[in-house]
Amino acid sequence: MVFGQVVVGPPGSGKTTYCNGMSQFLTLIGRKVAVINLDPANDALPYECAVNIEDLIKLEDVMAEHGLGPNGGLVYCMDYLEKNIDWLQSKLEPLAKDHYFLFDFPGQVELFTLHSNAKNIILEMTRKMDYRLAAVHLVDSHLCSDPGKYISALLLSLTTMLHLELPHINVLSKMDLIESYGKLAFNLEFYTDVQDLSYLQQYLDQDPRSAKYRKLTKALCEVIEDFSLVSFATLDIQQNCLS
Repeated sequence: MVFGQVVVGPPGSGKTTYCNGMSQFLTLIGRKVAVINLDPANDALPYECAVNIEDLIKLEDVMAEHGLGPNGGLVYCMDYLEKNIDWLQSKLEPLAKDHYFLFDFPGQVELFTLHSNAKNIILEMTRKMDYRLAAVHLVDSHLCSDPGKYISALLLSLTTMLHLELPHINVLSKMDLIESYGKLAFNLEFYTDVQDLSYLQQYLDQDPRSAKYRKLTKALCEVIEDFSLVSFATLDIQQNCLS
């Protein structure tokens, strides 16, 4: 039985740092771990990479050959990997007997909310290859310091959960830096437990731009609360602590 984590989240949320720290932790407790880089834009890997998508396709080559920008190039690379899933399977098979897998995915959020390529790749691994995978969705904790950005993070987390259809944990990363962003409007548990979002409205109303979209914001908060799926664990990579 093969187990692993699908590590996703917006650019800069700390996915690669998380994979590096988690691989070190698993090694220390005696688990064999293989980190699989599926981000063709990730050219500075701090961890030892067991499988690298750049051995199959390179983002810079795609951009040069097809005249695409970074976003279009990433979508092309994921489409190409989906069509060449046998390549990935052949790379993973020798490791599957005794390794725990960490999949470091790109940070382009469209891949996990709109497009089907990344989802189909994951489905191939869970159904055809019979891997037991869980999604770890990282969100930068600094978004808690801005009510509008926090609601956006909640929507992104909810959409990703519904799209991927995996066992799922949302994580507020970079907790060691949260105090540098200024005092939060509420205590940390308000943000991790996703409590009554109506309390955010008074802070949003102080911004003329946010006040203009008051009804829309209220409706979006109601959608989040009606699903009642999103909550966050917190991660301080400096303390190797996930709580």
